[in-house]
Formats: sequence, C-alpha cells, structure tokens
Amino acid sequence: MFRKIRNPIKFQGKLNKLKYFEGWYYKVVSSDQNYTLAIIPGISLNEVDSHAFVQVFLTKTTDNSPILDTAYLRFDKNQFVFKNNPFHLQIENNHFTKNHLSLSINSEEMNIYGKLYFENQLSLKKSIFSPSIMGIFAYIPNMECYHGVVSMNHRIMGSLKIDDKIIDFSQGKGYIEKDWGKSFPEKYVWMQSNHFKNKHTSFMFSHATIPFLNFKFNGLIVNLVVNNKEYRFATYNFAKVKTYIIDKNSVDYRITKGNLTLYVKAFSEISKSLAAPKDGLMNQSIKEGLSGTIFIELYIKGKLIYRDKGVNAGLEIMM
Repeated sequence: MFRKIRNPIKFQGKLNKLKYFEGWYYKVVSSDQNYTLAIIPGISLNEVDSHAFVQVFLTKTTDNSPILDTAYLRFDKNQFVFKNNPFHLQIENNHFTKNHLSLSINSEEMNIYGKLYFENQLSLKKSIFSPSIMGIFAYIPNMECYHGVVSMNHRIMGSLKIDDKIIDFSQGKGYIEKDWGKSFPEKYVWMQSNHFKNKHTSFMFSHATIPFLNFKFNGLIVNLVVNNKEYRFATYNFAKVKTYIIDKNSVDYRITKGNLTLYVKAFSEISKSLAAPKDGLMNQSIKEGLSGTIFIELYIKGKLIYRDKGVNAGLEIMM
C-alpha cells in the first residue's frame, strides 16, 4: 500500500469497486506552444454505467487566437487493461505509461495518432510524512477524492498526426497528474503551467472544499518549483489562504506559510465542458481551459524573490 501511495501513476483501485473513478491527466505542449493537448484515460465504476474512457482536450493557436476542441470516447469496461509493475494502461489501441503514451483517437470531433516519449521527469520531493502531494492526508482512507502528481515537468520527444497534419512535439513540455476516489470536490479551483519565462519553473495549484467525517474544510495544495527548489504551500504544512477573489474566468489569491507569501492571479477566456465524476458516474460537467495565464509573485519576509508569468495554463474554476 505504501508503495502505491508513493507512486500515484499506479492504478490505486480495484475493478470490482462501485461508486469509484480513476483518471490520469497527461498534458503535452508542442515546442512552438501552438498545440496544447490534455488526454485523460480512466475508468468509471458504478451500478448504472460502468465504462472505460479517454477524454481529450485540444487547443490549437493560430494568429494568437486559441481554438478549443473536446472529445469523450467511451469503451467497454473490459477494454481497461492495466499492470502496475511497471505501470502500463491500455484502453483499446491507446497506451499510457509513466514514460510514454501512444494514441489512436478516432472520433467525430478529432483524429489523433502517434507516440510521444517523456524524458527528464521532475518528481515531487517525498518523505514518510509527505508521501505524495496530499501529504499526511494520503494515508487517510475513504476520502472523497485523492490527488497525485507524477511529473511537474518533462521534455517530450515524438510527433502526433492530428487530423491531417503532423505536429512535432519534440522539445515540448509535459505534465502528468491524476485523481481517484468517489467524486470530484463540490467546489474547487485548479490550475497548472510549466511554461514560464524562467524555463525551469513549474506550478500546480488546487484549492477545494473537502468533506471529512461530518464536516467540511477548505483544502489547499500548491507546488511551485523554481530552478529545482520546491516551495510547497498546503493545508498539512500550515499554509493559509489569507484572501481570494473568484470570478467566472479568473482568480486572485494571497497565501502565506511562515515567512513566505505567495500571490497568484490567473485567468482563462476560453473553456469547454469536461466530464467529471459523481459517485463514480461520469455525469457531472465542469469547465476547463488550456490557454490560461498565471501570474506569480513570491516574497520572503516581505521581499520579492520571484515574479513570473505562465502561459498554456490549465484552469478550472468550480466555485
């Protein structure tokens, strides 16, 4: 069990569970940043509509104008085939591992074929008290939703044929995370980017309403990596959200931990519906964009030590 917790890429559940979902989030951005693709393979287990799926978000940018297309491909539950040592997930002719993915997407919305390889993956810093991005909460059973980060940043090699065009993703950047459990949080903000002016910066953020026992609390997970130095702001390490403003397409946060203060502003003008789980059923709709912008300022004892702007950002606002 401890090995699974420390390695969230692995399948965490069981195929005979009910009211359960598990989904992997692979984000890849071409080196020219004109193509951003999020691929979400997963499984939905319930008494009504159990099935495997591959969900695709594709943003194409031409003349500085992004266009977002989506597709949801359903498969029989038996098409979900996995092994954990080493991890390999297959859904029909689509293959996913920690180090590569191979796509054979044929839908009315889009056609995507090809193979991408991932190099120089940036993992989280871990300890026995913080075995994953969830910290000590990773050990608590029966939580509504668990979150894992596999790679904050990595280099991509390979190309994809998207519709009738070959897109070279070599020297582009990737990111991998995942979720599993029963349902997505009722309310949350999530964002991610590793396309900052400083090329060695990666950022992910999650602020959600978490049900726990007979009450609810606001859970925070933020991980900022700058030049291989990790700044973690989380509920479990006593970080606090001091102020926040949330609108339909933008958020503005001030977060503190000890002598650190982090300001985060983000917005996204384009978003589309993404299927999300409720009691294991993929029947909820949330909004996500892949062309967002994130502004970050980090202070120590009131002194600015880092300021940057991230683009090609994923952003979900469900508050």
